[in-house]
Amino acid sequence: MNVFYFYLFILAHPYLAMWWKSFEQAERKSWEALVPVYNYYVAFKIGAKKPFWSLLLFFPAIHLVMWSVANVSYIRRFGYFSLVDTLQGVFFPYLIMHKIAQSGDKILPETNWANSAEIGKREWGDHLILFLCLPVIGHAIALGIAAVTRAEPGKKTKVKEWGDALLFALVAASIIRTYVFEPFQIPTGSMEKTLLVGDFLFVNKLAYGPKVPVTPLSYPLVHNTVPWINIKSYVGWETSEYTRLPGFSQVNRYDVVVFNYPSGDTAIYDPRMPMGLMGHDYHAYVLFEGYYLFRNDAEVQRKSNLIYKHYADSINGANKLRPDSLKWNPNEVEQKIEFFASSRRDKMYIPEMDKWQTEARKFIADGKTHLDYGSQSRYYDHEVIEHYGIIPRPVDKRENYIKRCVGIPGDWIEIKKSVLYVNDKKAPIFPFSNLQYKLENAELDAKFMAGIGMEIERYDYRQIKLDGGQFYYDIHATKDQLEKILKKYPRSKATLELEPQASKQPGYVFSYSDLLKNAKVYPKDLYVENTRTDFTKFRIPKKGMKIELTKNNLAWYRRVITAYEMHSLVEKKDGTVLIDGKKVTHYTFQMNYYWMMGDNRYNSVDSRYWGFVPEDHIVGKASMVWFSKNPYGGIRWKRMFTAIK
Repeated sequence: MNVFYFYLFILAHPYLAMWWKSFEQAERKSWEALVPVYNYYVAFKIGAKKPFWSLLLFFPAIHLVMWSVANVSYIRRFGYFSLVDTLQGVFFPYLIMHKIAQSGDKILPETNWANSAEIGKREWGDHLILFLCLPVIGHAIALGIAAVTRAEPGKKTKVKEWGDALLFALVAASIIRTYVFEPFQIPTGSMEKTLLVGDFLFVNKLAYGPKVPVTPLSYPLVHNTVPWINIKSYVGWETSEYTRLPGFSQVNRYDVVVFNYPSGDTAIYDPRMPMGLMGHDYHAYVLFEGYYLFRNDAEVQRKSNLIYKHYADSINGANKLRPDSLKWNPNEVEQKIEFFASSRRDKMYIPEMDKWQTEARKFIADGKTHLDYGSQSRYYDHEVIEHYGIIPRPVDKRENYIKRCVGIPGDWIEIKKSVLYVNDKKAPIFPFSNLQYKLENAELDAKFMAGIGMEIERYDYRQIKLDGGQFYYDIHATKDQLEKILKKYPRSKATLELEPQASKQPGYVFSYSDLLKNAKVYPKDLYVENTRTDFTKFRIPKKGMKIELTKNNLAWYRRVITAYEMHSLVEKKDGTVLIDGKKVTHYTFQMNYYWMMGDNRYNSVDSRYWGFVPEDHIVGKASMVWFSKNPYGGIRWKRMFTAIK
């Protein structure tokens, strides 16, 4: 249900609750209950003695909490304090509200905290409020303090004090976290050495404008999972359309940005795994699983064996072998799968990959997969892994990622031999950006390496041993660090590591290892051969930009059109494209998109893997490191309260 209807419900609530009658019992005018917004001002004044709390009703994600506060505090002024009464006040207050309106009772004086009978009436209701604010922990604190301190006559109980304090601390913190800034911890090394594992950041949401929550009904101060019990922190009863409040600026090229993970719209749920997920990238799982099902299909294997036998018996080799020489049964023409054998048995062409991906989606939805993401051993072992099915996630509940925005809407992006080009110009290399090198003819000194900020525990460098006692170093270094190493070891040689592209042979021949490369990088198409270090030139979508849909660019923009802009897309065998059932040749983008990359280029899962970041996924600008703790021990004092550049 859209958030708009929830606000309509809040506006209608005073009339459903018959406030025009009970306001008179509270020594107010009945007409005050009939004036929208003002009636809540009066209700908060009657119940909580804090009329300006009514302003908090305007904040999505806070509004229903404050609605409950208004109801509970209101009915308590008429003597309804019990556990059952409080539950009704929080979730469904109308039985009590109507009882109050029909009774003609006047409001009661506030609780006399020196009267044990009055305290007893509200005891379990106060316990419920404290539990809803902070389950178990809140009680541990409150009762622990009560056990070691002396109760003062006439003072609130510790449970009541802590319930009130926690409730409004949570409300204030939720407003700040949702609309102003949010703390964020760096969990991985993708931004090394600009940001380090163990850095704690402030994310400025006012920079680009705060997003109104898409799923306001959510447990406060957690993201998508309630810790310890590992369940969803939100419910989808109330939803809102993408809305961004005004900000101080737009996302600029080379800003460090926090955003919701674009490929997290669907996840494989498994509470046995970290964060309850078997793998963040469900879409790569589908591609792997589809290939697995294809490769192990009985009919496919039969034909594959025929081809392999034919090839093995061939004197001239695979380059002259054609699938049509196998004399396929004419009755199998529509179902046949063509192969082109080469020197590797597992190289083959899959012209019907969509069919196998559909089968893969069904298999995964049934709670099964053959693949432990990217593991070749699982692929060959035929082992079925059981999980807990798939879960869809709304935009604001997808994992938070942090990267540098290297491309803004309309930019042309290309990567050649690990060099990033933006609009045909080399992108700047930032002082703490990392690249990976093969270092030869040197024996590195650990003390020297630590002195230039290279930590072996962080895998900044490691020795790779070769046969015959030879070795080289695999290092991840900034430009400045590399210069210092080469100066220290003048006879050494550093070579930039490049990732080989998938083999290009007639008939789209590829091996399983080639599949791993193509399936992992965007656009996750078996026949688009990008790598981490070499990326075909492409353009980032911009709102209002119109493109011609071609066979070459459809793979790049299919996910934008379907997953982010919510259209159906069908590509027919004759090249015809249908969007929402209509034949089209062009498409106009509805949102702006961005290209994000980690500063640690060889150890970053970024846009090279999952593609464009839509504007509705942007959370805020990373502004400052306020604390930093080295996971291997100690506090990084020099990094505290440093700006992020």
